[in-house]
Amino acid sequence: MIQQSRTQHTKTPRGFSLIELVIVVVIIGIIGAIAVPRMSRGSKGASVSALTGNMAVLNKAVDHYAAEHGGQYPNAPAIAAQLTGQTNADGTVWAGAPGEIAYGPYLRKVPPLPVGEKKGNTVIAVSNGDDVGWFYTPATGVIRPNLTKADGNTDEDLVTNIINNTSKVRDDLVTP
Repeated sequence: MIQQSRTQHTKTPRGFSLIELVIVVVIIGIIGAIAVPRMSRGSKGASVSALTGNMAVLNKAVDHYAAEHGGQYPNAPAIAAQLTGQTNADGTVWAGAPGEIAYGPYLRKVPPLPVGEKKGNTVIAVSNGDDVGWFYTPATGVIRPNLTKADGNTDEDLVTNIINNTSKVRDDLVTP
């Protein structure tokens, strides 16, 4: 009888080669180069979308107020109270007098400014101040954001286009 000798080949664990590691690092780098800029633009786009939505809500509330008050826009000093509370026919914040018809509220609360150095402010005013988030023009009933060109958190040209387009849409709705 012939005995066969078996040689056992034991496989030793083999690691990754340098080429394989370089390929994986390059692929991760390419994915990172594509994904990082898209994610950083996402927050800016969300802020601008929030600004557009808040401006639309505020200006529609002013339009609704004017429609119920014979074409009169809210008074500048009392605009927040007139939009968030109930008013009588002459625009006075309603005190619940018997027989009086109450109009509103048109907003639950004034939305905060979502971008810029005044971010988070909810005050609506005719002129600038520390806590002013929104500017109001009583003659036209237009509310616009309190933004300056120095606000690095937003694209100024894009915001200007939003303001112009919102005003144009609003003018189309108001003008017969």
